[in-house]
Amino acid sequence: MGTTPKENWSILIVDDQLGVRRLLFEALKDEFMAVYTAGSGIEAIEQVQECNPDLVVMDMKMPRMNGLEVLKTLRQMKYDNPVIMMTAYGELEIVSEAAKMGVKKHITKPFDLKELRVLIKETLKETSIA
Repeated sequence: MGTTPKENWSILIVDDQLGVRRLLFEALKDEFMAVYTAGSGIEAIEQVQECNPDLVVMDMKMPRMNGLEVLKTLRQMKYDNPVIMMTAYGELEIVSEAAKMGVKKHITKPFDLKELRVLIKETLKETSIA
């Protein structure tokens, strides 16, 4: 596993559940140049300002500041890198609202880690061509 070169991209994982953040960090840290985590919307905004990740994977349902509010703030800050939304089954209104703010990809919880890895890499490759 250690012989596989890392992708030269940075990822920010945003989820209020520590277990989800740890799981995704562990699953992705060996594949990408940098994997950052944030446990709240405020932390996510701070991390984007500090690290400017190539992609954000963000839960939409979080206390205090939900994913749509974070997304709106990021877009106001001119952060135009791709965002992959994590949603619960049946949250079509959230997916629709996020799409209006430029989110093209989402994954429904619970999801398969392999599926998420593929989605992340496809999204990053699509945007790096543009």
